[in-house]
Amino acid sequence: MGVKETLLNGLKGFGKLRIQASHGSIITFSALLLILFIAFTVRVLPIRWEIPSGTLRLNEFDPYYQFELTNKMVQEGLLSPYWPTPWVNTQQWYPDGLPMGSSLPSLPMTAAFLYDIVSGLGVNIDLMSFCALMAPFLGMLSVLIIYFIGKDFGGKPAGLLAALILALMPSYIQRSSLGFFDTETVGVLSLLLFSYLFLRAIDPNRSIRSMVLYSLGSAGALAYFAGGWGAAYFLIGLASLFVFVLVLLKRYNQRLLLAYSITFGIGLFIAIGIPAIQPRYLVAGTVLPVAAVFVVLCIAEALRAQVSPRTKTIIAATFLTALVAGFAVVSVSGGLTDIAGKFISIVDPFYRTSQPLIESVAEHRISAWGSIYYELGITILFFLVGLYFTLKNPTNRNVFLLLFGLATLYFASSMVRLLILLAPAFALLVAVGVISMLRPYNALLRERGSQIAVKSKRSLQRVGREYSIFAILIIFALLVTNFAFSPQTGGQPRMFDAAYSPLTVTSASLPLGGSDLRQPVPQWLNMLSWTKTNLKGTTVVNAWWDYGYWMTLLGNVTSLADNATINATQIQNIGYSMMANETYSLRMMANYDAEYYLVYMTLQLVPSSDGTRIEGVRMAGYGDEGKWTWMARISGDARGRFFNTGYMNDEISWDNETSFGAYSNQTNRWEWNDKGLNSTIFKMMSWAEQTYANTYGLTVQDQASTEPIYFEEAYFAGMELIPSQAAVQFGLLVPMVCLYKIDWDSYYAATNSTATP
Repeated sequence: MGVKETLLNGLKGFGKLRIQASHGSIITFSALLLILFIAFTVRVLPIRWEIPSGTLRLNEFDPYYQFELTNKMVQEGLLSPYWPTPWVNTQQWYPDGLPMGSSLPSLPMTAAFLYDIVSGLGVNIDLMSFCALMAPFLGMLSVLIIYFIGKDFGGKPAGLLAALILALMPSYIQRSSLGFFDTETVGVLSLLLFSYLFLRAIDPNRSIRSMVLYSLGSAGALAYFAGGWGAAYFLIGLASLFVFVLVLLKRYNQRLLLAYSITFGIGLFIAIGIPAIQPRYLVAGTVLPVAAVFVVLCIAEALRAQVSPRTKTIIAATFLTALVAGFAVVSVSGGLTDIAGKFISIVDPFYRTSQPLIESVAEHRISAWGSIYYELGITILFFLVGLYFTLKNPTNRNVFLLLFGLATLYFASSMVRLLILLAPAFALLVAVGVISMLRPYNALLRERGSQIAVKSKRSLQRVGREYSIFAILIIFALLVTNFAFSPQTGGQPRMFDAAYSPLTVTSASLPLGGSDLRQPVPQWLNMLSWTKTNLKGTTVVNAWWDYGYWMTLLGNVTSLADNATINATQIQNIGYSMMANETYSLRMMANYDAEYYLVYMTLQLVPSSDGTRIEGVRMAGYGDEGKWTWMARISGDARGRFFNTGYMNDEISWDNETSFGAYSNQTNRWEWNDKGLNSTIFKMMSWAEQTYANTYGLTVQDQASTEPIYFEEAYFAGMELIPSQAAVQFGLLVPMVCLYKIDWDSYYAATNSTATP
């Protein structure tokens, strides 16, 4: 064969290699694009219920706080909430106002900056719609980042699988779907970005230049996390623990010291410049370990020197003494700041039992193992397998992943809300577990022969390829079952429920989703439209703290409290105003210049025994008729203060809900006593229930109501919903948002007073 033929054959072979390589890259790229498309699409499914109104709204309550900051930045500049004068919004938490200037800036600044760019490009979109779409976009971006992290752990297959799992994780979908414009969106994003960059920074196979660049990047991600989510305590603690464990495993090197110093030195330096954080952040109980680990690294570096054992002992003792002395000085001088109660309650969930304000939030409850399985499904098995393989092969990356997985599993078990922290660790560990299990079967399939010899106790046995195919099919079936059928939910995928549900305000907080709801539930939107049209922005409306953001931003009235929970005393006072009788309730509300009371309740329509008609109505439990127990507990927690200030006495006092009645085993319903029947909240709820029943000729199956003395109906959203319509559309549920106007003239005439104690 001549030279020409040899060159031609070589070029052909080279071409085949390039084509084969490009095919693999194209498949990976296409799969990644498909996963990103799925991640974004599944998160915008709630748009179905927003289309009829022609606008996009935000989901839940806290996102409206972030929107308010973003709107301020768009209108007046990125630094306007903080400089030159910190912004205090007096329309919220009246009369003191809400100090917006102490807010974390990462999310609103990101949204405002991107919105200015989009608007500058000529895209016509309102700010709330843009913010509503930010969550799916940032969720999709997190899925992309976890692909690169998984790729570093187990190659492209592990990266793709981790990305797919995170894209379909119900706990993450819930907090990155349309309208969920809140801190978790940037929190998970920066958590993953930090993990990716920091693990690359300490990789010994990279150059010093790469190490410095990755360290600077991880420092930026750390600062972004600290400025975006209060859970930055977790990341700081996790990274410090990880580095300390590496030292214990005798894996210290100068690269680790350098990367750690750059990351935390620059990252925390940037973070303390944020108004909401400030230098006191450095002496928080969860941040001080950063300094302690830095000292440990310095000791490890000093001990590497070629010095005598005696000198090493002196160096170690000196550093440790300085560390202990420094900690003692900071602690004794009062410089050591405490951790907020909700963070303590994560480490010690039993702490919440003594804090009804924290415990009243459903997402702060302890996670039952059944609920964790309901959330994660059969893939929990692969999560455990992933833990096994990371423990079996404790590389630096695997040590980090092991600590990440165990820590987030504990926190997710401690608080339902923190299942979102478990989501990325879970996705990575499941991917590592699946790929590690498949690796020997894949090797068997690649064998040229049809069988491969394996050892047994007595002899060599031959294992055919069909066993590998069977094992792969079993693993594939388990994964498909979890994401496509979800036996723990009766067949429907759990992620479908998480994604295909309307926004909270659009569903009027009713537990309706998927095929149960065919159109929006307009009662809350109608009420907010009514207040915006008929009341002034300075009109003070008293309502339970859950609804504060909606009332202020969508209803344009002044509220007393919201989910910012900055003033526990004021929330206790609101709870008191709901549970006290009308006279004492208004004595409290006179301090706040309140003009209206708002209560939200849900009614359950009761069909006749033959099912041919609706004959009765009773309270369902999804509104304030289910939340009033927390109003009693939270206000009862301040019983001593109310006694001292004259708002309680031996006749008018309570500790918790048991002072207002008891649960009846005979009727399986709550039975109110005289104090409960005279409470303001019961009167307002029961009178609205009676009014609805009278309107449609139904019987009230709850305890008899009495008309409030000092309150008159202003507007009841829900009265227009006829029983037959509610039966078909909302599963026999009738949401009612009831606004009462306070008759101050009657109150002052009856009590012969114009002032409060």
